[in-house]
Amino acid sequence: MKILITGANGQVGRALQATAPAGAELVSTDVDQLDICNPDAVARFVAETEPTLIINSAAYTAVDRAEVDADLAHRINADAVGHLAMAAGSNGARLVHISTDFVFDGTKGSPYLPDDAPNPLSVYGATKLAGERAAGPDALILRTSWVYAAVGGNFVHTMLRLMRERDEVRVVADQVGSPTFATGIAEAIWALAAQGAKGVYHYTDSGVASWYDFAVAIQEEALALDVLDRRAKVTPIATSDYPTPATRPSYSVLDKRATVAALGGAAPHWRVNLRRMLGEVKTNG
Repeated sequence: MKILITGANGQVGRALQATAPAGAELVSTDVDQLDICNPDAVARFVAETEPTLIINSAAYTAVDRAEVDADLAHRINADAVGHLAMAAGSNGARLVHISTDFVFDGTKGSPYLPDDAPNPLSVYGATKLAGERAAGPDALILRTSWVYAAVGGNFVHTMLRLMRERDEVRVVADQVGSPTFATGIAEAIWALAAQGAKGVYHYTDSGVASWYDFAVAIQEEALALDVLDRRAKVTPIATSDYPTPATRPSYSVLDKRATVAALGGAAPHWRVNLRRMLGEVKTNG
């Protein structure tokens, strides 16, 4: 099977390559190899490479910057998905698209089901929702949240840096979701794709946390593994104490029961995967 991966240099893109099933022939691309915002380039590339599966892990993920860069965010997160969907349909390929918990407004107060009505609060969330719709009914859409990996820019690396530099780190405590290790997302995609799944699925690591909870755990686990050699004070703050251009959902936990049934088991708890990720950071220096 030949698989085209877009966004191959990103966190999930790298994880997809590292966890690809035996015998898979990967065509791994990023913007330098394929501009997915160019419909002609996408159509030509897919026709030439003839993949049976296209996994779109490319995205505009700068949530706050998207508020002032809405056109580019829409081209990458929405228009480009439509280009990939059209090329997939024209060449008999299946499309997998990765989406986000930010398509919801956080007011439900219980985990969001795949068919709950979206109501994004930000440009980023709105463009990702538009991307889901552009993917079409035959695509597999996997919504996830709070993604991190050993390589790349993410909350874990930001916290590690701040904890090395500062005596106190202030972290929002009234936004709740599920931290998710990119490797688990990749493994779920491979498993669902092998089943021919389509439609919207939710996948995150098990458990819930606030950003403050996550930060506390990062420090505890990093100290235990000697990834950090000093302790900073971690202070909980309210969202109102740290205003940002983009509004984020206060509660964006995703209901994963359908995915758990399809995969035959739940994902590891987020803290288990955090420890795994920090072990990779330690090993890789």
